[in-house]
Amino acid sequence: MTTTLPAYDEVVARYEPVIGLETHVELGTNTKMFCGCPTDFGGAPNTRVCPVCLGLPGSLPVANRAAVEATIRIGLALNCSIAQWCRFARKNYYYPDMPKNYQISQYDEPLCVDGYLDVEVNGEPVRISIERVHMEEDTGKTLHVGGATGRIHGATESLVDYNRAGIPLVEIVTKPIPGAGAMAPEVARAYVTELRDVLRSLGVSDVRMEEGSLRCDVNTSLNLPGEQWGTRTETKNVNSLRSVERAVRSEIIRQASVLGAGGRIIQETRHFHEDTGDTTSGRSKETATDYRYFPEPDLVPVAPDPTWVAELKAALPELPRLHRRRLQQEWGLSDLDMQSILNAGAVELIEATIAAGTTPTAARKWWLGELSRRANETGAELADIGATPKQVAELQGLVDAGKLTDKLARTVLEHVVAGEGSPAKIMVDRKLEVVSDTGALTAAVDEAIAANPAIADKVRGGKVAAAGALVGAVMKTTRGQADAKTVRELILERLGVQG
Repeated sequence: MTTTLPAYDEVVARYEPVIGLETHVELGTNTKMFCGCPTDFGGAPNTRVCPVCLGLPGSLPVANRAAVEATIRIGLALNCSIAQWCRFARKNYYYPDMPKNYQISQYDEPLCVDGYLDVEVNGEPVRISIERVHMEEDTGKTLHVGGATGRIHGATESLVDYNRAGIPLVEIVTKPIPGAGAMAPEVARAYVTELRDVLRSLGVSDVRMEEGSLRCDVNTSLNLPGEQWGTRTETKNVNSLRSVERAVRSEIIRQASVLGAGGRIIQETRHFHEDTGDTTSGRSKETATDYRYFPEPDLVPVAPDPTWVAELKAALPELPRLHRRRLQQEWGLSDLDMQSILNAGAVELIEATIAAGTTPTAARKWWLGELSRRANETGAELADIGATPKQVAELQGLVDAGKLTDKLARTVLEHVVAGEGSPAKIMVDRKLEVVSDTGALTAAVDEAIAANPAIADKVRGGKVAAAGALVGAVMKTTRGQADAKTVRELILERLGVQG
């Protein structure tokens, strides 16, 4: 039996959504959190492991100073207070991808607490309160094979790769975010987007969601106005900015459907499906889980020197919101124009295109025009569309040099996105360059005049505007590769008319 889901607008008119986000960030250190194994992505399974990250008897962990420093810098960028003394804890639970059967994490004594991150949603400021930023180690990765979905249900066997086990991981947890109303999905996306930009500006992670170095768990609940917050669900490991927004929206609609039918929301983890935009049940969290935390006996407490923390704070780079404000002034944009760039996720792309040698106007034209259209059609992130800032700048350079018209440039761009190489190479290989040979153009002009004697007579009689029809005829003959201005000048010259 198919259930008809309520419309989103109807849901948010009746219920108040409350969201919260838990974001895991793999730090870009050279070695793991507690051992010297390399952290590079990929590699043959179980080749980047050692007795420490495998939890073998007699092995002892040592905290990675670079990871501690990166976590402090993240906390400072998020306006957190930095603990003068904290320690690691053992979080005991069993999964096949946990080689020690416990995870070294932080429990009641995190390194960074009580911060905030300001974001903008449709031009309006929203402050997201940060509860904590703490350090831990990542787990391994389980691969379920033999089934149709890649999940454990229906699989014939499961394989475990421990290369990722022990990678330095930072968890950033927001406080509950009430009051977002219908904008809750957009608020969630704006927060993760801004957080990703902050982390990238700090240089602490490559924040590649597609590779799992930035993973987001989305908590969602609904309540009627004036009532206490509802039971929350936790949608795990959402791996794109677009999916963060979709996951919140989908879960709001699903919960409203359950409540509207007289059911109750179960506190559980859920999985988001990219293909359908739906969430499905994972595991129940209705009963209290006792992770049996206790202080990690093999690690000394972390006590950052206040002088060191002050030095790290003074060395923080220009943070993204301030950076964007400066760019807006340099590019001469209105708030609305800048918001359009933000909504498209194009700030860094446009900035890099300008740095590669073109103007702000030209960079905006390509990224917010043709390339954004393609991204919307395919559902891809703009940065993954297939064109680089360097290629876009090169394309505009060919237009500026008169080698391509805008129309021809759009054709070239299609082939750039298809992976055929640089704009200049495509222009030559596909013979798309503007025809600038005066001899060839003169012949085409004479042919157009001969084929359209009545129009030619009008032009000779002083109706210069009629020359447009002749220009069109030449452009058709040259497949749009002639320079229209040059063609018009040649037509008037051949007809003995002053332009």
